[in-house]
Amino acid sequence: MNAIDKLIQHITQTRYQDLPDSTLSAVKTFVLDSVGVGLSGSRVPYVKQVKQAASEWGADQQAQVWTSGEWVSASTAAFINGYQIHNQEWDCVHEPAVVHPMAVILSALVAYAQKYNLSGKQVMLGVAVAVDVATLIGESATSGLKFFRPSICGCLGATAGMCAMQTFSAAKTANALGIAYSQISGTMQAHVEGSPMLALQIGLNAQAAIRAIDLAEAGFDGPKDILEGPYGYFANFEDSYDINILTTKLGKGYQIEQVSHKPFPTGRAGHGTADGLLILQNTHGFKAQDVAIIKVRATPLINRLVGRPVKDDMDVSYAKLCNGYIAATALLTGNVTVEDFDLACLQDPERLALARKVSTELNGCCDPNALAPVNVTVELYNSQTLQIDLPAVLGNPLRPMSREAQLEKFRAACRSAVVPFSAPRIDKLIKSIDELEQIQNINQLVELMVNDPQRPN
Repeated sequence: MNAIDKLIQHITQTRYQDLPDSTLSAVKTFVLDSVGVGLSGSRVPYVKQVKQAASEWGADQQAQVWTSGEWVSASTAAFINGYQIHNQEWDCVHEPAVVHPMAVILSALVAYAQKYNLSGKQVMLGVAVAVDVATLIGESATSGLKFFRPSICGCLGATAGMCAMQTFSAAKTANALGIAYSQISGTMQAHVEGSPMLALQIGLNAQAAIRAIDLAEAGFDGPKDILEGPYGYFANFEDSYDINILTTKLGKGYQIEQVSHKPFPTGRAGHGTADGLLILQNTHGFKAQDVAIIKVRATPLINRLVGRPVKDDMDVSYAKLCNGYIAATALLTGNVTVEDFDLACLQDPERLALARKVSTELNGCCDPNALAPVNVTVELYNSQTLQIDLPAVLGNPLRPMSREAQLEKFRAACRSAVVPFSAPRIDKLIKSIDELEQIQNINQLVELMVNDPQRPN
């Protein structure tokens, strides 16, 4: 049995009752996290243009846009909500795969569930299966990112999750995955340039996943050997791979339990810098103005993704992927928040001057997909040198965020939405997600994710 057949077997045979308590808990944890960052993503100005473009695609009333509540087609809701989840770089990541699994997956699954009035249990099953598919395909790559793996693998995962939610047959699942594969897209050029198109690639692939399901339901056939075929995923999108990673790990534990939180709204590659600096500052009590030089020694992927120079005219998308700006923000404010990427902060001379004291260099790691270890060294003007080694970065399963920290992030995210959520509404959302398996119709949850200031909480 080849890899795609094993995946299809996993998708079609896994049932909600098969999921262990630890997996169900992890699903709720990252649904909460992804809902929060998706609501916060409504604050990004580009959302207006995204909605304007999407308004030309029809007026079906199948699912809703998070925060604002417009009724649109399921594929359009997935498109907009997927963009909102990823547009501030605050969504969770599976580090070994270098895949942000929940952005494409949750936006697609919730929109699809709204269309068909599916239950919380069905969504939870879909998430667990979808994350397995997206991350195990991504983790099987042994070469560095060439295409935007979060959107591409996310589309395949989301398609798998919807097939599981509706208990599709193996034949229909194979067609749906083949149709999804025929649409997957995402370029790292957007990342290199700091283009806002990076996050929109998430939305486009969430939309593609729903269209793949619609076509499979209509009886359309897709290509079948989409992983190891001569023009399958690994031949087209990766330079090298080890399929044994997928086949060995599949069914041996659910990958949602291996996902990392992102405490800061930046590229995960910059988290080690912020984490290390904040630990050093809290331990030794120095101030930003005491700093002469900051050296970050990190993996090839970190250097590649965030080792870019500071610029006076940085766009927000560029700054979120700039190690110097991330470092300066952490030292000056004691944190990194979504508000730190507003225009006034991006143009702050003190912050830019401090950012230029940061250099990012290669360490001895040879893994092109590793996001740790990280070493941070701070040289102070008093000639004191401080350093820290981080084998795992805050948010990783080896250094998890506490439940209190997770809730603090969620509350901050909800308060930062384009229309801030009230404390009572936030509490209701937390309770609803904590009891997700009891929801009979996912619209009950989405209703709480729509913030109408005229409606009582």
